[in-house]
Amino acid sequence: MFQRSAYDAIVVGSGPNGLSAAITLAQAGLIVALVESQNTVGGGVRSDELTLPGFIHDPCAAIFPLSRASPFLSNLPLEKYGLEWVDSPAVLAHPLDGGRAVLVDRSLEVTAERLSADGGAYRNLLQPILRDWERFVTDLLGPLPIPPKTPLTYAGFAAKALLPAVFLARTLFRDETARALFAGMAGHSMLALESFASGAFGLVLSLLSHAVGMPFPRGGAQAISRALAAYFEALGGEIVTEFTVEHLEDLPVYRAVLLDVAPRNFVRILGDRLPHGYRRQLERYRYGVGVCKVDFALDGPVPWLAEECHQAATLHLGGTLEEIAAAERQVVQGQHPEKPYVLVAQHTLFDPTRAPGGMHTLWAYCHTPHNSCQDMSDKIEAQIERYAPGFKKRILARHVRTAREMEAYNPNYVGGDINNGVQDLLQMFTRPAVRLNPYTTPLKDVYICSSATPPGG
Repeated sequence: MFQRSAYDAIVVGSGPNGLSAAITLAQAGLIVALVESQNTVGGGVRSDELTLPGFIHDPCAAIFPLSRASPFLSNLPLEKYGLEWVDSPAVLAHPLDGGRAVLVDRSLEVTAERLSADGGAYRNLLQPILRDWERFVTDLLGPLPIPPKTPLTYAGFAAKALLPAVFLARTLFRDETARALFAGMAGHSMLALESFASGAFGLVLSLLSHAVGMPFPRGGAQAISRALAAYFEALGGEIVTEFTVEHLEDLPVYRAVLLDVAPRNFVRILGDRLPHGYRRQLERYRYGVGVCKVDFALDGPVPWLAEECHQAATLHLGGTLEEIAAAERQVVQGQHPEKPYVLVAQHTLFDPTRAPGGMHTLWAYCHTPHNSCQDMSDKIEAQIERYAPGFKKRILARHVRTAREMEAYNPNYVGGDINNGVQDLLQMFTRPAVRLNPYTTPLKDVYICSSATPPGG
């Protein structure tokens, strides 16, 4: 329960955005309370024993390149509060049929060499932006920069980022290997890869791979949230858990309130206090496709055919550009693909603290139609088995959440959309409504700070 009757600011919701907002206010010397409906902070950055005792799984986010890249988060003393980053020897692996795989190395040059005929095109695509990365990342991770701090770099990025991923891959690369690699990166967009701006995700994930890698926290994703919470409390902040805010009147007196919630829940809490025009914008906010998430407890490591796959914590499964594009197109059209694009993380190869001795975890999900209740675990397992024959024999237990169950787990994942809203060309810079400052609302003391605001999920 609250320790005070009045605060300078109250933040509702303790996902990474809510925690970051609360820390920013506390750093300014304000009296701040952070409110969370669950019994632990973290939102989508939590850990739990979902399968068997001693097996630590991440229910949602598991790999954190954007956290390391974030100009705000990277400047916090989180290591002092227990956060330790783990990097696998290779950044990412993308297996292909025939026991082959392409590895992304932290070094741009090493990766370009592995792409042989397309190495030069790959290098030319990323090198100009990587040279200016320290300044460019501030343009990337925020609202539409007017003017950008890196105008020439940003213009070069935007000219390609606004294109469809399929068009970009086919135009830039000749070989199926480089095209498949780019498709796997772009698949994070949760868009059809023929959509405008889907290329942005392929570019950003490729850039992050070389700029910061794809790290994860030792011991589970919850380590990030614990560190943020501990730092916030060290600044004098107060955390209140197991407190659900149905109306702002449920809160103590405040000068400002910030809500780390989806637009739908923002409307539910604010109700008739919102002006009609702004409320209509939030009600028309578009949510994207969902995910089906599967966590595995295994009696040994995944038996990948391609030896390279044992060097990376992160893997993209789905085959060629054409296969991944077809699967993502089907999802957007409301279908469940027989061969889905699957994202995989194998933490325990590089962090044995997450499972009992000799055992392993595996984190995996695929995209599904919005609000789907279909269990896709059999299709996810088939895709893993495709590149790792014998995988199914290693499964000790599994935990499945469908798209609909993902929303039940976290109300910000409307319809299972972990990105908290479609991030296509029409909604990339108008999240969650058309305003010069997207974090403000027409109510002078009320702000929104969820991943429905820039830069998105």
